[in-house]
Amino acid sequence: MSAGVIFIVLIIFLAIAIPIGVSLGLTSVFAAFFTDVPINVEYIVRSMATALDSYPLLAIPLFIFAGTIMAKGGMSERLFNVFIFFVGKRTGGVPAAAILTCLFFGAISGSGPATVAAVGAMVIPILIKLGYDKGFSTAMIATAGGLGVIIPPSIPFIVFGMSAGQSVGDLFIAGILPGILIALCLIGYTYFYCRGKGEDKEKINEVYNEITKDGILKIFSRGFFALLTPVIILGGIYSGIVTPTEAAVVAVIYGLIVSIFIYKTIHRQNFIPIIIESVKVTVPALFVVSAATVFGRVLTLARLPQSVSEFMVSLTENPALIILIVILILLIVGMFMETLAAILILTPIFMPVVTTVGFDPIHFGVIMIVALAIGFVTPPVGMNLFVASGLTNLSIMEIGKRAIPFIVAFLVALLLITFIPQISLFFL
Repeated sequence: MSAGVIFIVLIIFLAIAIPIGVSLGLTSVFAAFFTDVPINVEYIVRSMATALDSYPLLAIPLFIFAGTIMAKGGMSERLFNVFIFFVGKRTGGVPAAAILTCLFFGAISGSGPATVAAVGAMVIPILIKLGYDKGFSTAMIATAGGLGVIIPPSIPFIVFGMSAGQSVGDLFIAGILPGILIALCLIGYTYFYCRGKGEDKEKINEVYNEITKDGILKIFSRGFFALLTPVIILGGIYSGIVTPTEAAVVAVIYGLIVSIFIYKTIHRQNFIPIIIESVKVTVPALFVVSAATVFGRVLTLARLPQSVSEFMVSLTENPALIILIVILILLIVGMFMETLAAILILTPIFMPVVTTVGFDPIHFGVIMIVALAIGFVTPPVGMNLFVASGLTNLSIMEIGKRAIPFIVAFLVALLLITFIPQISLFFL
């Protein structure tokens, strides 16, 4: 009963547009005063502080800082030019190059909205200039930006690992093939779209020739250090040389060296704006993590995870049906709740359920992040939609409608990832 009342209060707070972090904190305070959950305000304050006293969480501000450095350093443009050289002249090649750029930039930033902002600001004007529909181009980048939270390093994977007590390094490795699969599914749709609608080959050839006029060696040399970033980060983690948190430090140092001394795109006057931008992203994210951690503990004390586990297993013992129900709930929650908060609240609830029916915790972590990533492009709170809307001035609902075919491609990949565990666990 207490858990039901707590959720109703949370929904009311969210419905009146109170920010998610504040809503979670206020709901926890409500639970302390007006329910029989054994907590008090002192416990809430102490838990919010200790929630951030975590070595793995240190990777979050560091990866955000690294992503900001590399975005300002112009790495997205260099990546795009490399992919244009290889696929630009094929049917759907320019959109495919944009998706591949999102895939690789996601391996730099670890953030969906950051990927949309960095890649979209550069690529969407090019796509529109080449005659691609503005709605299609915007929706494609908004959806492909979701790869930023799946392809490692991923901030949601760090939070899931902390919440579920799983290895962040293993989660990073498990996200590689699913991220590539999703990118291929999105590219598959763009291919059929472009084949059906047709493309202005004359304009495409002009842009292709302009980008590739210096030859593959020049293009590859310009993009080499950007392409090397995920190799350094993941190679260091996979080989055991560094932990994920140490890899975040390496990413910051590498980004600074490349941007300052090699690309020479960041100068002394850029440092303060980069730091301010990173702080603006980091502080709200960590506040949500802190408040959601406390809220998750409140639900645990209210025995919600045990109740949900018993209820779902009583409905059916079919693992496929149970995981489909869980995915459906994740998709719905992802439409209305910020990803990090959803992970911290739902992981303690669903982890006992899925492990009871035989799902590997790392595999489930990938399923959860992929399902919630779809929420980045579903109204009303899809963050990628807001970022993309700011780039093209299209309405949130218009972009959301145009994103539906891309979401279907995402869902196809999600089902394959769910029912073929080796896609996630191949390297583990």
